[in-house]
Amino acid sequence: MRTFVIGDIHGGLLALEQVLKKAEVTTNDTLIFLGDYVDGWSHSVEVIDFLIELKTKQNCICIRGNHDQLALDWLQDRFEDFDQETWFKHGGQPTVEGYSKISGDRKKAHIEFFQNLQDYYLDDQNRLFVHAGYTNLSGVQYEFFSKLFYWDRTLWESALALDPNLKPDDLYYPKRFTVYKEVFIGHTPVTRIGQTVPVHKACVWNVDTGAAFKGPLTIMDVDTKEYWQSDPLNELYANEKGRN
Repeated sequence: MRTFVIGDIHGGLLALEQVLKKAEVTTNDTLIFLGDYVDGWSHSVEVIDFLIELKTKQNCICIRGNHDQLALDWLQDRFEDFDQETWFKHGGQPTVEGYSKISGDRKKAHIEFFQNLQDYYLDDQNRLFVHAGYTNLSGVQYEFFSKLFYWDRTLWESALALDPNLKPDDLYYPKRFTVYKEVFIGHTPVTRIGQTVPVHKACVWNVDTGAAFKGPLTIMDVDTKEYWQSDPLNELYANEKGRN
């Protein structure tokens, strides 16, 4: 039995199917999805259908991403926290178009899926899985604002900026990076720093390899760090723009 972590999918069902096949995932394996299942490519609705079905077959831990919360807000007619036009510019329009074609019962099942997403998952080896990050120096249990779990970028920015010569017991080493053995995140594509593979900084592993744009989707074995990737999403969805 293996444990896998999967980066941001953004409506790319073809890529998800591809990486699960490449990694030879079985029903004995645990899958930890880091969120952002929707917004971008045209299969957002189908990704949610796929995950709902997959959860009936094996252990799947589904984390909440900011785009998932935006989709839920839209589905439940809540617009206080974001502007719909801005959401459309960041991949929301294909999601809306997808939901315009499905039944009310199916939509209710998706709303329930979104509502039941976890803000984070902490395993028995003190490894944290969260979409974006956290800000409290003592960890996620002390976070004041839960939205930061799926919106924060400072954890990753701090990890990138950290002097690699600093040791965890150094006076100036950020306490935030000493709470957990490892932290697995998505949210901020590593393509922003010119990478298309998982990037490890401090205790943080970023496995968002840019599937929303022109990068691949990544699945990684949490224990061995071996990873498998799909074809670039702009090739799998050649007639679409995604979030480009």
